[in-house]
Amino acid sequence: MSARPLTFLHVLCDLRWIAVAGQSATVLAVVHLLGVPLDEAPLWGGIAVLAAFNLYARWRAARVTEATSLEILGHVAVDVLVLAWLVAWSGGVGNPFSSLFLLPLALVTLALPPPWAWATAVLCIGGYVASALLGRPLPHVHGVDGTTYDLHLWGMAANFGVSAGLMLYFFTQLADALRRREQELARLREQFARNEGIVALATHAASVAHELNTPLGTLTLMLDEHLERALPEDVLEDTRAMRGLVDVCRDRVRDLVRASDPDRADVDLEQLIARWQLVRPTIELHREGPQAAATTVDAGIGHLLQALLNNAADASERAGATRVDLLLQLDDRGLRGEVRDYGSGFALAEPFLPGRLFRSTKPHGMGVGLALSHATVERLGGELAMEPADGRGVRVRFSIPAGVRPVAP
Repeated sequence: MSARPLTFLHVLCDLRWIAVAGQSATVLAVVHLLGVPLDEAPLWGGIAVLAAFNLYARWRAARVTEATSLEILGHVAVDVLVLAWLVAWSGGVGNPFSSLFLLPLALVTLALPPPWAWATAVLCIGGYVASALLGRPLPHVHGVDGTTYDLHLWGMAANFGVSAGLMLYFFTQLADALRRREQELARLREQFARNEGIVALATHAASVAHELNTPLGTLTLMLDEHLERALPEDVLEDTRAMRGLVDVCRDRVRDLVRASDPDRADVDLEQLIARWQLVRPTIELHREGPQAAATTVDAGIGHLLQALLNNAADASERAGATRVDLLLQLDDRGLRGEVRDYGSGFALAEPFLPGRLFRSTKPHGMGVGLALSHATVERLGGELAMEPADGRGVRVRFSIPAGVRPVAP
């Protein structure tokens, strides 16, 4: 049997409380205000049973994660049985409220698969037939309050109002649930498309890393040979810088392999920042917060931080600035950070977190950095937010609840 959303049980409980209140008001008005001679004890007994069952239903709805179609059918069966009891003791099918047997069928038809809707139809028809066969005739009253209107017609009008109100309430709730579901499906489709692109990109990156390993090794040997020669100081300095950059490239290639091994998928946070500064020597990195030299993070956090720093550096450089601010805070709850650039900001009308790869606002951007950052934060159960900075630039804040570990001594 298919599982139904828990929200439908809550809607049934809310409608049941409305029914209890409406039935109580109707009994009081008909018996005491209009003076219709009805046996009150069975009517109040049925209302009390419905109220007691709804207390259980509310308790049940608060303690289960999902409601099955069979359970919902059981709840509707109780509603139909109580309705049949009340209608039978207040005129049978001559009661203007007997058409309320259609309401459970309308609700279930919209919420459950067809077989369960047919089962509900059988229950409603059975309740209607039982109230018709066992019901007590409703007295035909005229001349109430000096007028000559027909009580049955006024009952039909009240029944129409109650039915319209209940249907409007339920359909409004259902429409809201459907809209939320559509939004969630759209988000999941967007996330799935982006993840497919990330998997394809990772596969291609692994192939490229394998191809780059050999030429990088050759470059390392060539640069080592040059460093052993007697070179002018300026050439020697450039060669050392090139040797350091080649080491960074080789480390990044090895990281691709290391990230696939859970036992080696950690990176040192301070080494990662130092390596980024080596790659971007023209950027002034201003650190805030305590520096924890003995802390490792998940490799995904390392990729996230590098992507945010690179984006901030690019934004600052395009605006003629050379500064990037970095704030990192480590505690028992995980890692919280903020990266600020001094660029020209972003348009508030445009989304800043791309839902797919290869979309970028930078002149020569590949549209990968923010999408990968967003995917990393989602995978680690964190949050990523972006807002304009005071004065100029953009602040990107992230919070990762896990993935930060102290280095073992």
